[in-house]
Parts: sequence; C-alpha cells; structure tokens
Amino acid sequence: MRMMNEFEAQVLSDLCVLKSQMGGLVGDGNTGRISELERRVELHELNLQRAKGFMAAVSVLFAVVEVVVEAFRRH
Repeated sequence: MRMMNEFEAQVLSDLCVLKSQMGGLVGDGNTGRISELERRVELHELNLQRAKGFMAAVSVLFAVVEVVVEAFRRH
C-alpha cells in the first residue's frame, strides 16, 4: 500500500474544506445559505409588487380627488 505524499494530503484536506463550504452554501439535507437568499429575494420581490400596487391605488385616488376638486371649483 502506497503512502500519500504531502501534496496529495493537502489536496484531500482542501477538498474536505471545499465540500464543507459547499454543504453550507447549497445545503446538506437542510436549507443552505443559497436557499435562504432565494427566499429573501422572493420576499423582497413580493413586497416590491405590493408597494407598486399601493402606489398605483394612491395615484388613482389622487386623480379622483383632483377631478372632484376641479368639478367643485368650476361650479
């Protein structure tokens, strides 16, 4: 049986560290950091869409108020 040289031992050590880090990013059966980031981005996009809808509703409300004010001013 052949013994590992120093280079091979270092490569295996680095691969072990890399595997551990990838497990943290992608997840190793549990939610990883990437999944958490995806969830946060989706939540942010949902909140942004709600804000856009709210602003559209407010602008319609202001337009209606402006029309009513103009109608009262003309009479």
